[in-house]
Amino acid sequence: MRTTASIKMNFEKLLLLIFAQSTSNMNKQSTSTLIIAVLLIVIAALSRVILYPYNFSPIIGMAIFAGAVIKDKRLAFALPLFAMFLSDVIFEASGIADGFWGWGQLVGYGILALITIIAFSMKKINVLSVAGYSIGSSLLFFFLSNSAFFVFDNPIYHTYTQDFNGYVATLAGGLPFLKTGIVADLVYSTVLFGTYFLVQHFAFSKKAVA
Repeated sequence: MRTTASIKMNFEKLLLLIFAQSTSNMNKQSTSTLIIAVLLIVIAALSRVILYPYNFSPIIGMAIFAGAVIKDKRLAFALPLFAMFLSDVIFEASGIADGFWGWGQLVGYGILALITIIAFSMKKINVLSVAGYSIGSSLLFFFLSNSAFFVFDNPIYHTYTQDFNGYVATLAGGLPFLKTGIVADLVYSTVLFGTYFLVQHFAFSKKAVA
């Protein structure tokens, strides 16, 4: 209990620090577009809780969207991490699932940050680039998260043997979730980017008419 509590407290302090520093650079992006992006990420995070039984997670889509759309890099980092942290708090408080279960969980947050960095390189936002980044990030998350389980959690739970055969078995055990993960990442990326640009276009159109 102390371990999970310390993870929660330390990570919360880190996120608040990043978020506070980021607010000073909001002038780089119009307030309205930033609000749209933030709301979409928060809604996506809440859907992670609602769709948890179906293993339909928005975290990859959130990271790609934030990295590609939000100009303030620190805020782009903070928002997906904070959204994931918020949903983990809801998991822990509601008892739906273990929100905070150990230090290996931090690897998931690290992968999320890495995907956000990768999304910084998205120069053109179109269907092909969003789909490519989404599928590539799904595969990256699959390999890194399962590798992290093998290194950090398998020695505790003894699910597989701690050797090469055990590592291969770990990857094989994660394959059933890969297909669902790719579909979820494609769906959330499409919804986030599509909704963002539709709302933005609608808002600018109304301003132009006015």
